Amino acid sequence: MPSFDIVSEVNLHEVANAVDQANREVATRFDFKGSGARFELAENKIFLAAQTDFQLQQMLDILRLKLAKRGVDIACLEVGAPRISGQAAHQEVTLRQGIDYELAKQITKLIKDTKLKVQASVQGDQVRVSGKKRDDLQAVIRILKDAKLTLPLQFTNFRD
Repeated sequence: MPSFDIVSEVNLHEVANAVDQANREVATRFDFKGSGARFELAENKIFLAAQTDFQLQQMLDILRLKLAKRGVDIACLEVGAPRISGQAAHQEVTLRQGIDYELAKQITKLIKDTKLKVQASVQGDQVRVSGKKRDDLQAVIRILKDAKLTLPLQFTNFRD
């Protein structure tokens, strides 16, 4: 029986490369000279440090641009509120991965509303879709690509 998995993953290697490129750009830009502005990557979080809130916004734009150029979908970014204290401003950006239970329920409901002969089941942080016809599975993929969901989705493990 043909099946595929719906996942939401981020290529952490590409994220690390994008953060390195963003650090290099911040180090060479004239408006950041001597400010000590930097990006730090730890686990699924990117920490931004600068002197002002305006610099943080510029750094966030640089980060988004570098991530987009490396093929990382920026919809997976969850930007925290900036914390400003004295001469330092900090901000935390979280990389969202995996499909949480609420989004998984929304995806399965969307699939069931199509009235296609497929079954969707939640398996941890992914959703498995199986059906008898390959065309039905491809129709589900098209529907999910057109749907406006909060996370970017990838379709993996397609088996005939």
